Amino acid sequence: MGLLAGLLVMALPVQAQSQGAGEYRVGDRLAAPASAAAGEYREVSWDDLIPADWNPEGFLGSLNLDELQDEDPRAMEAMQRLREEWDRAPLVERLAGAQVRIPGFLVPLESDGEQIREFLLVPYFGACVHVPPPPANQLIHVIPDKPVPGAWNMLPVWVNGVMAVGRMDSEMGVAGYQLRALRVEEYVEDLPE
Repeated sequence: MGLLAGLLVMALPVQAQSQGAGEYRVGDRLAAPASAAAGEYREVSWDDLIPADWNPEGFLGSLNLDELQDEDPRAMEAMQRLREEWDRAPLVERLAGAQVRIPGFLVPLESDGEQIREFLLVPYFGACVHVPPPPANQLIHVIPDKPVPGAWNMLPVWVNGVMAVGRMDSEMGVAGYQLRALRVEEYVEDLPE
């Protein structure tokens, strides 16, 4: 599988489980939010951040991705076009002002090593770090009310907060959403019984 095909597989909303406690591979996603009561915050999934009519890979229909090698100029051109499409990915405007709870992986933007004061929340392990960033509607720029431990870098977390809709560009990617995090806590997967 080439780089372009691999990116499409990772960026599209598909659930994957971790290999074991704390063992994630690039592209792994967290389990869907449980239906347990979360108080005043509405649990949302990453799928909820994507407009139903958006087709992120639609323009690639004319390409035979299996025939393209990573260094092929057509693959590089398609990758650039994909990046542009993803950076301007449509957003779900009705989420503006919503009090939400969402799980994801923490990618620090502002940290002193001891505390993280600003971060991106991403849907799968390795996003923005090991591979190009996901679409803007799959990146959330988070500013927590209280800094989180620096050791949480790339760990899964739950974030509760108030959502804003609008793009924010960082060195790690274009986020389509912002979240003022009132609470950030470690994500714990329920173990099978």
